[in-house]
Amino acid sequence: MNMENKKSANTILPSTTLSDIFRLTPIQKKGLTKLGITTVNDLLHYFPAKYTSIAEIKHIANLIKGEDATIYGRVVSAKTAKGFKSKIPMTEAVIEDATGHIKCVWFHQAYIAKMLTSDAMVKLSGHVEERAGILYIANPELEQTKELPLNASDSLFQTEHENIFYPVYSETKGITSRFLYHHIQKLFSKGVLDNIIDAIPEDILERYHLPTLRTALVWIHAPQKEKDAKAARKRFAFEEVFLIQLAHQHERALTKERSGFIIEPEPEALKRFISRFTFKPTASQEHALQNIFSDFKKGRPMARLLEGDVGSGKTFVAATAAYAVATSAPKDNKFGYLQVAYMSPTEILAEQHFKSFIEYFRGLPIEIGLLTGSSAKKFPSKLDPGGATKISRTQLLKWVEEGKLPILIGTHSLIQKSVKFKNLGLAIVDEQHRFGTLQRSKLAKKDAIIPHFLSMTATPIPRTLALTIYGNLDLTLLDEMPIGR
Repeated sequence: MNMENKKSANTILPSTTLSDIFRLTPIQKKGLTKLGITTVNDLLHYFPAKYTSIAEIKHIANLIKGEDATIYGRVVSAKTAKGFKSKIPMTEAVIEDATGHIKCVWFHQAYIAKMLTSDAMVKLSGHVEERAGILYIANPELEQTKELPLNASDSLFQTEHENIFYPVYSETKGITSRFLYHHIQKLFSKGVLDNIIDAIPEDILERYHLPTLRTALVWIHAPQKEKDAKAARKRFAFEEVFLIQLAHQHERALTKERSGFIIEPEPEALKRFISRFTFKPTASQEHALQNIFSDFKKGRPMARLLEGDVGSGKTFVAATAAYAVATSAPKDNKFGYLQVAYMSPTEILAEQHFKSFIEYFRGLPIEIGLLTGSSAKKFPSKLDPGGATKISRTQLLKWVEEGKLPILIGTHSLIQKSVKFKNLGLAIVDEQHRFGTLQRSKLAKKDAIIPHFLSMTATPIPRTLALTIYGNLDLTLLDEMPIGR
């Protein structure tokens, strides 16, 4: 093997599995898998749950009456006891480090004695008190540990130590915080940081004063100062948002490359439909409809988020948009009239929207269906034109696939494989964040024209945050209430 091939064979990449680098026991492999750690990249991005400063830890010999202190030490003995006068059950334990020993007392907690075994390492935090000239710690917080703080064993048991931060990782059976720390440090020493690619361009890092990926990984796993750890976390938080935005922009670009139905509703018909409502539309509702109808004319799939408080009239906007789509056909007229899917997060909300749409569309030649996990209904009923009727799920799906049902309201049942629309022109999703992002391709037939998409939420989201969460959507606000609400 030549030197180049040998170097390639020894190169550790982020995708390299840990079992190819380290000798791991079966229990360690199981523990790492439980923590979601399989590859080098997984381990590097398993960040500490917290940090502890070694400066916070005191030697037992240096404890002072009246102070709150944290000590690390070994259990010399532990037993149950009762107060001399009060007979209160309690635990008494003796803890030692290299500088001395101290008694710890837990009142009304006799069970702690069973938790403490001789020579066990413990971390104790509590108030130092004195009785008969002897110091003791009363009711300290107890944390059992299998080892001393990282980088602290020598200083803790010999001399005073410097202000050094060490990481504390979430553990599981077979995997300790110390194990994770040392294996991450081994990866650093093997040169893994030389083979990572930073997802954030250099000019953006400079603009926002962020550390490089290489530096951030070192700072988050082995910070020398608290500000280093904070700077690293800031960088990784920025990276998460940055990648979300990047994915949204990519999705948006792909969507714009696809064709959308060109919908131009008849103005007079729209006016007649709007006049069916008992209130006059607000300026923000009219503005929202203008945005939607403008999107409909562009020949590209609309992707819009409608945000407004409860009672601001989002359902009115959705119903009017649904009417425009359900009464329209593409200019080439190859598809017939278009269909609308209205998805709600719960069956109760789906039922409410179904009843509302019945009132909005009553007397119009537009049929409406309801599909949830427990119900299938159709309006109007043949026996009662003013009401809805229950029908079989099979029959409802047949009408949807044949394009005979212009509007279908339901829950996430609408994106099941059994639901096939003939000409889906508009997908409306209520409270999108409560059940995840709708994949419009699941509603449309494969290779079909992508339907227009309208997402609605009553959750007040700051504009900057909305652009992060819903970066692939245009934002429209309903910031005023209809008269009477």
